[in-house]
Amino acid sequence: MRRRTFIRSVASLTASGAVTWAETVRASEAFAGRADRELHGDVAILGGSLGGCAAALAALRQGLRVVMTEETDWIGGQLTSQAVPPDEHRWIETHGANASYRELRTRIRDYYRAHYPLIESARAKPELNPGNGSVSRLCHEPRVALAVLQDWFAPWLSSGQLVLLLEHRVTGADVDGDAVRAITVRSLRGAGDRVLTAAYFLDATELGDCLPVTGTEFVTGAEARSETGELHAAEVADPNNQQAFTMCFAIDHVPGEDHRINRPAEYDFWRSYVPNLTPPWPGRLLDFTYTHPSSGEARTLGFDPTGMRPGGIINLWTYRRLIDAGQFHPGSYAGDIILVNWPQNDYLLGNLVGVSDEEREGHIARATELSLSLMYWLQTEAPRADGGEGFPSLRLRGDLLGSSTGVAKYPYVRESRRIRAMFTVLEEHVGREQRAEVTGKTGEELRAASFADSVGVGSYPIDLHPTTAGDNYIDFPTLPFEVPLGALLPRRVTNLIAACKNLGVTHVTGGCYRLHPVEWGIGEAAGCLAAHAIREKKTPHQIRATAGLLTDFQDDLVRQGVEIRWP
Repeated sequence: MRRRTFIRSVASLTASGAVTWAETVRASEAFAGRADRELHGDVAILGGSLGGCAAALAALRQGLRVVMTEETDWIGGQLTSQAVPPDEHRWIETHGANASYRELRTRIRDYYRAHYPLIESARAKPELNPGNGSVSRLCHEPRVALAVLQDWFAPWLSSGQLVLLLEHRVTGADVDGDAVRAITVRSLRGAGDRVLTAAYFLDATELGDCLPVTGTEFVTGAEARSETGELHAAEVADPNNQQAFTMCFAIDHVPGEDHRINRPAEYDFWRSYVPNLTPPWPGRLLDFTYTHPSSGEARTLGFDPTGMRPGGIINLWTYRRLIDAGQFHPGSYAGDIILVNWPQNDYLLGNLVGVSDEEREGHIARATELSLSLMYWLQTEAPRADGGEGFPSLRLRGDLLGSSTGVAKYPYVRESRRIRAMFTVLEEHVGREQRAEVTGKTGEELRAASFADSVGVGSYPIDLHPTTAGDNYIDFPTLPFEVPLGALLPRRVTNLIAACKNLGVTHVTGGCYRLHPVEWGIGEAAGCLAAHAIREKKTPHQIRATAGLLTDFQDDLVRQGVEIRWP
């Protein structure tokens, strides 16, 4: 009875807002007697990213005891604390992603049907898209994804099979030769350090934080073309040549009201800032003209929240719209709600990895200033279709992101540290142009490389945003691809598994392996691998290297709804 009562408190009270998720997690730790400085699980998952959540669900459903940490107070990574609705391929509703990922999407839609005042025609749509955003078939609010994940984890959190440490950051490790014995995490709430021990450690942090502390060999930034042979690789390797990150924010439009924010301290700088990129950026960053990613030409984006035709190649108002007010009962919303994750708030002046903690926090602060400056520019100077300037009726909605700054809790990360893996995915394996050169095939016969050790699938163009070293967009087609098991395994360390964007890809191929359904699949494969290795008493490297063991593991994945091949 006590367990069922606690589950109700997690699933219903957090959904209604009666208690915060952080309060629920702290209560569950006390309930389970988890005040120890040292915690042990079968698996320790560092990072509550999308990959971390998928890994945890996979391990938990197979009976493993899991300790999972998260740097913020929201699990879910790019879908929640980073605020970005899913970037997906065109077949996502039927195939090309794991059953659990499609269940996540179904749960999000069902949450809206159960809790939101949808009009009946919207409620009846099997493929409900709450925001009707053009970038995704499922544009939704970050808080809804958070509520869904919280409810999903509730039974395991209640039973004590899962211990979740929110607001904890990786700070150190105890390593014995090629094996990790323990990882230390520090409470950002001032509660001190905890030492986590486990048979397997899964790095699901957004930046690959476990790699430097464990001494696991890794790569950052751009590799040289002479090393990878990739058509779109840089001429010279540069570990500091990394893609821009973005501090996303949400806004709505309240006609007739003035919601102008205070002029940001750095507004004059950002108002006049021109990115120093090759090929050249067409002008100031705070402008609707930008470099079109695939053509490289200057193009103008449209923006108008008032309903007028904005012109331009994309209507930014509907691009990442989270709430289409027309799908809800009249009066439910003052207007549509959108997410601003645009070229205009990509931050190019510094990196998140390869810098000191102080430098990283400084870059996040300046990126926040950039986003707030973009907001102020939209409110005061952005050109309108009627010839005027500014939309003072735009309102900053930091409340929807759980943030006091007005922007997302965490940067939207496009590039992480990457393990030096047993196998590294190159452009020749997935890029359409180079794949055609390598195989001599075209049309229907042209396929991405098929990996004997595939543990997942994905599809997305290689979409490299401008970099801190001055590269402009690199954007080109790929073929529907597979995720090789070898890319999840470090060359040397035996019990650390990549479970996020830190797998064995390059600066180039990371551009298509970083998106929501692929990251979820990477995490799920990592969680299943840890469970299989423990059950079979074999190491992940042994499983990959032995044909029979590999086949058994892949069969196990398929039974659990993991797609490892494209039709």
